[in-house]
Amino acid sequence: MTDLANQRRLAAEVMDIGVNRVWLDPEASKDIEAALTREDIRKLIEDGKVDKRDIKGISRGRARKVDETRAYGHRKGHGSRSGAKGARRPKKEQWMKKIRALRSRLKELRDNNTIDASRYRKLYNKAKGGEYRSRAHLNAHIEQLKSEEPAKKVPAGKEA
Repeated sequence: MTDLANQRRLAAEVMDIGVNRVWLDPEASKDIEAALTREDIRKLIEDGKVDKRDIKGISRGRARKVDETRAYGHRKGHGSRSGAKGARRPKKEQWMKKIRALRSRLKELRDNNTIDASRYRKLYNKAKGGEYRSRAHLNAHIEQLKSEEPAKKVPAGKEA
């Protein structure tokens, strides 16, 4: 095999790629050896005797498969976790998610006249103070208040 380093270098410059990406047809080594100018190299590229190899990439196929199983809920055990509990789901993010849900529920109840403005404000401030764990907890508290309301309207001992 003859030394085609110069032709490889010229081809790399002509195709504007790295030297290692230049492919030289082993069956056309005599023609390639005869090529001394850039014009000769361009002719060989047109004939398909010199070509460029594809860039080697890193396949994401395996990573996609792992991501899919994680989305399903697998591969999330203690051995797969790095970082503290608060690093994986920060306290502030938990609070933001909860308070936004509570406030939107309160606005919903106020807008459809389930609760009045003063009750809304009291519940809003309780939510802000962290009294409710979730929307369900807030709804349960409101239901409880509704069931106690009729008993409060008529105070004991003032009936007659």
